[in-house]
Amino acid sequence: MSAPPSRPTAPSWLTMPDDANALDPAIWPASAARDEAGVLSIAGVDVGDLRDAFGTPLYVFDEDEVRAHARRAVAAFRDATAAHGVAARVYYAGKAFLSTEVVRWVTAEGLAIDVCSGGELEVALAAGVDPGRIGFHGNNKSVAELARAVEAGVGSVVIDSAIELERLAAIVERRRVVAPDAVQPVLLRVNSGVHAETHDFLATAHEDQKFGFALEDAAAAVARTRELDALAFVGLHCHIGSQIFGTDGFAESASRLVELHAALSEDGEVPVLNLGGGFGIAYTSADDPTPIEALAAGIVDAVARECEVRGIPMPNLAFEPGRAIVGQAGVTLYEVGTVKPVRLGGGAERVYVSVDGGMSDNPRPALYGAQYSARIASRVSGAALALVRVVGKHCESGDIVVDHEYLPGDVAPGDLLAVPATGAYCFSLASNYNYLARPAVVAVRAGQARVIVRGETIADLLSRDAGIAEGNA
Repeated sequence: MSAPPSRPTAPSWLTMPDDANALDPAIWPASAARDEAGVLSIAGVDVGDLRDAFGTPLYVFDEDEVRAHARRAVAAFRDATAAHGVAARVYYAGKAFLSTEVVRWVTAEGLAIDVCSGGELEVALAAGVDPGRIGFHGNNKSVAELARAVEAGVGSVVIDSAIELERLAAIVERRRVVAPDAVQPVLLRVNSGVHAETHDFLATAHEDQKFGFALEDAAAAVARTRELDALAFVGLHCHIGSQIFGTDGFAESASRLVELHAALSEDGEVPVLNLGGGFGIAYTSADDPTPIEALAAGIVDAVARECEVRGIPMPNLAFEPGRAIVGQAGVTLYEVGTVKPVRLGGGAERVYVSVDGGMSDNPRPALYGAQYSARIASRVSGAALALVRVVGKHCESGDIVVDHEYLPGDVAPGDLLAVPATGAYCFSLASNYNYLARPAVVAVRAGQARVIVRGETIADLLSRDAGIAEGNA
């Protein structure tokens, strides 16, 4: 395939592909393939058939891909901890993507569920999850949310503040009117002072942020928790960020947490250390995420070394891989509406490819400057490469779906465009900006497709407008 003579507007990380039709296996689901006509399929389902049946934009999830990542994570951490004679629990991050079907997939493969709102809790419970396998996060859980968690019997509540500690204890005391033996297991979220080298909005363990207790305040909070017989202190929790490659940050954080763990163990048991996760995935060919097995071994070995140095037993560990479970399993389909070459000066040109979705179905580029990849999904082309920017249909200049990509220069209205690695934080962050209805979520497996989250309609949106006379919506 021929290439443009120069690339003055392309970022340094963007590699010009030998073939702009090729599917990078590090980014796409393992089942993604093209047929003889070049039409993309996922899990044996033709994307053209998906468009015809469900419309676009459309979120597509490969069920077997999600399950495979879940199994791999569970095996990696269980093997790593078993080598040191302790156990591991691995949590699926509900905030990445949540539906009852996905909850059933990941719990069937051995994951527990992490939720951070009353709504997420209800989805997990509606999926039939054992409440004891649910962990409840969040920096401002309401009284109603905490009461529901206690009533449901969630396995752990992650305490985020002194106010929440007292609030939860009071709720459990009231619960004892009908359940005299009620006790709520809790972990204390602490900030280790280590944060991942990610976008500022994703780094969540440096001191100037809303989550958790500072290290120097944690001991007093634990002491207070131990005074309250309504609460059972079971361990510490820390989260250093998201989209993390490598183990260095975790190793440094583990050093500080084990020091605190050792001090707390002098006055009582500290059975669990939850080191968080937030492991990265590949969004573009420039990304090189660390294999989950290497992450598991590196983090667990770091904890073991810190415990050995201090002469203390190693606690059981917990982890939250985050987007690494579901991110690569998702692909978003769009239809191209317009194509517009824009001259940039000095002979440079960028082609703007507008699709029928945008920041309402994936706000991550606008929020974080996140980079994605794209491929024409309805055909292959041998046309010369063009540097493109895939944009949405919203009335915002920042409405960008894929900021920089090379596509065949004959990309045209009516083409199906597929954006991979959209399984995490796209549906979850979706909105109705400009009154666009949120897309459906479809699961594909073994040549079959089914809706797991119904797409919205304009009628759905109008039904919420109290100014519309009944019957006219």
